[in-house]
Amino acid sequence: MAIVKQTDKRSGITYAYETTYYWDKEKKQSRAKRTCIGKVDPVTGEIVPTRGRAKKGEMKDAKALPIKTGPKSFSESKHLYYGATYLLESFSDEIGLTRDLKQCFPDTYKKLLSIAFYLILEDNNPLYRFERWHHTHKHPYGQDITSPRSSELFASITDDQVTQFLRLQAKRRVEDEYWAYDSSSISSYSETLNQVQWGKNKENDKLPQINLLLVFGEKSGLPFYYRKLAGNIPDSKTVKHLLEDLDILGFGKTKFVMDRGFYSEDNINGLYKEHVKFLVGVKLSLKLIKKHLDEVYDDIRMFTNYDECLNTYGYTVSAEWNYTQERPYKGDVIKDKRRIYIHYFYSIEKGADDEQAFDKRITELCSELLSGKTVEEHKKAYSQFFEVKDTPVRGRQVYYKEEEIKAARKYLGYFAIITNEKMDAFTALHLYRMKDVVEKAFGNIKDRLNMRRLLVKSEKNLDGKIFTEFIALILISHLDHKMKEANLYKTYTMQQLLDKLDVIECFEDERKKLRIGELLNKQAEIYDTLGVTLPTSSC
Repeated sequence: MAIVKQTDKRSGITYAYETTYYWDKEKKQSRAKRTCIGKVDPVTGEIVPTRGRAKKGEMKDAKALPIKTGPKSFSESKHLYYGATYLLESFSDEIGLTRDLKQCFPDTYKKLLSIAFYLILEDNNPLYRFERWHHTHKHPYGQDITSPRSSELFASITDDQVTQFLRLQAKRRVEDEYWAYDSSSISSYSETLNQVQWGKNKENDKLPQINLLLVFGEKSGLPFYYRKLAGNIPDSKTVKHLLEDLDILGFGKTKFVMDRGFYSEDNINGLYKEHVKFLVGVKLSLKLIKKHLDEVYDDIRMFTNYDECLNTYGYTVSAEWNYTQERPYKGDVIKDKRRIYIHYFYSIEKGADDEQAFDKRITELCSELLSGKTVEEHKKAYSQFFEVKDTPVRGRQVYYKEEEIKAARKYLGYFAIITNEKMDAFTALHLYRMKDVVEKAFGNIKDRLNMRRLLVKSEKNLDGKIFTEFIALILISHLDHKMKEANLYKTYTMQQLLDKLDVIECFEDERKKLRIGELLNKQAEIYDTLGVTLPTSSC
């Protein structure tokens, strides 16, 4: 016979039961018979007989029954670093990130935020070191996330949840702004991921890859769309699907800034068809671009077209685009003219660097020909710039094709942008250089957020990890945008600023409210400059 205590979850009352164990011959197993003998007093721990029990004499004096002792409650006090995670939490609330994550991931949003904070603050550290970081930092989830649990978290993220999140983020973006669109390759050793394919690796890694696409807002400086696709798909093939995705996500007016890798006649026709404003880099070798450049070549480098701050000349030409649109449902092709603006630029610094690099290359090619140690990849350049004669008496003679060399040097330092929205050349250049934000973001993903090599084995884990990295990237981009606005980069790097705040302590105790440690003037100044309320003790 034993006394067992059990708490009723509905009423919160703890009852004591007298339990008798016996052997059931029919079922051939041990059984138990329980009889309620009273309630447990929450203060004294004594068993108080329930109504009628004491009168019937079915039990001994409750006071005489032994009281089973259990573990005593333990209140833990902690000293944790809080200054940097407090900053990131404030930013997450400010831009609506926490709210959108909570709506899409009600059970796991705190885990997602904690992992994102860890990726940002622990520069280039793998997730298996989260436990060490958790023991020293206050973060939204407040508990350890082991490597197996993080893998389970990544695998649990669904496409529907990601789409819902991107749709909520879309509503927070400024519609009438340009969006920078760019891609990067992420290498992998994996042989199990379907989208890991051989393609044009932008970092010249001799490995297969996936491609990652990002879209950033010009004014907000924040990413609001991403897409993962196979590594063998070129940039020029992605624009059509991008427009379809953004339409599904509910984005309104669209204006795109894209690198010249996204240029193709089909893409430009598609952008015209969808009435999308665009700003796209183009190669000077294109027939339309070269034709108009030759017409204004002598006018571009006039002092009236010079911008002293940019150390660059700019000139705009209005031209016509030969628009075509296939209509499969009618079996015909629409042909029309569309207005397009070509902005030509000559950069003094770029011109000097390009000329020096070109002359060095010509010299190296000549040396290869003279020595007989030619390179197969240079065969086209040999025939373009040199004439080679081999004679029995004089041996090998190499002659420069001066006209060809002059023609190639003619356009060094020049570059061009096309757009279907009327603006001056330097406004177009300012918008075009916004794509550098995306390039920096890819640097943050690969280096700071430890994603230069894919270290996952399943497609679901990869999708979930990329989404979590995207969350971290949103916060990094917001911090970067704020630091630029406040000119904080004159004083700190991003890492220095986070390190400066990271050492601020907080004191946690279950019996008291959160207390904040000492706050230095420099630290308070950073919060104030970034527009964040100072952390204060709540006791």
